[in-house]
Amino acid sequence: MPASPPHAYEEVTRGIKITVEPDFLEEESEPHDDHYVWSYTVRIDNASDVVVQLRDRTWYITDANGRTVTVTGDGVVGEQPVLHPGEAYEYTSGCPLRTPSGLMVGSYGMETASGESFKAHIPAFSLDSPHDRPRLN
Repeated sequence: MPASPPHAYEEVTRGIKITVEPDFLEEESEPHDDHYVWSYTVRIDNASDVVVQLRDRTWYITDANGRTVTVTGDGVVGEQPVLHPGEAYEYTSGCPLRTPSGLMVGSYGMETASGESFKAHIPAFSLDSPHDRPRLN
C-alpha cells in the first residue's frame, strides 16, 4: 500500500505564500534512543507585486514535553533567495526531536527591493511519528 502524502500547511503574509510539508524519517530515527527525525519541505511563492529577499529565519521547535528551542539565522540552507513577482523558491531541511511528536512554527525576515522589512509567517505544523500514542484532546 503506498504511503499517504504528507499534510501541507499554508500561510500567506503580504502576498508571500509559505507552504510546508513535513515527513517523518523512520530510517534516520532511533526510537529506542529517543531520537526522532523529520524532514520538511518549504515552498515560498511570491504572489505579491514586489521583489522580495528572504534575509533571515526564526523557528520555534516544541517537543511533546513542551520544551521549546528557538533557532535563528541568516537565510535558509545557506541562501538568501530573491523572489520576483510570480517566482517561487523551495528547499528541504530537517529536525530531530527527543520525543515522537512535536510542533514547529516561525517566520522569515523578508525585505522588499525598496528596503522595507517585514515578517512572513511560517504556519505551525505538526511533527507526528507512528511511535506516538494517540491522545484524546
